[in-house]
Amino acid sequence: MNLAIVIVIAAALALGIILRLAVTQTLQVKRNASLDGTIRPIDIEAFRNLINPAEDDYLRRRLPPAQFRTVRRVRLRAMAAYVQAAGRNAAVLVSVGEAAMASGDPRFAAAAHQLVNDALLLRRNATVALMRIYLALAWPYSEFAAVRVVDRYEQLSGAAMLLGRLRNPAAAVRLSSI
Repeated sequence: MNLAIVIVIAAALALGIILRLAVTQTLQVKRNASLDGTIRPIDIEAFRNLINPAEDDYLRRRLPPAQFRTVRRVRLRAMAAYVQAAGRNAAVLVSVGEAAMASGDPRFAAAAHQLVNDALLLRRNATVALMRIYLALAWPYSEFAAVRVVDRYEQLSGAAMLLGRLRNPAAAVRLSSI
């Protein structure tokens, strides 16, 4: 009995340490990354389809349990890929926003500040969503929603478009494919 309690406590502490390291490492933005061509467009409609609980309910009703678990895991891996891409794009936009703030031009300061704030919030939400996705991979019948990531990504896209239009009104800036 005592050994079981010690093992459970040690496992919980180890999990906490691993999650803390994962979050701090994920939230750090690489400063030496080249910004040219590093933003990858995300299909928001496909992402929304993956996170739609009604789709999961439909699949759960229509498929045998073993097949549902397989399909659910494939969908969760696809969700993880979308969330990781959104997190990488946010990291790039943090660098872009910080560079715009450092330029000293007051026209860009407010838009750049909003972009950096939105990007950092998206990175945090993406990290939490990835942890939830990986937990759902272990338990495919659990509920999951990455709606915050999709919504934050759309807000971030708007902030990036605003800054891009301020810097170069003729250039098109888009983070999602429609």
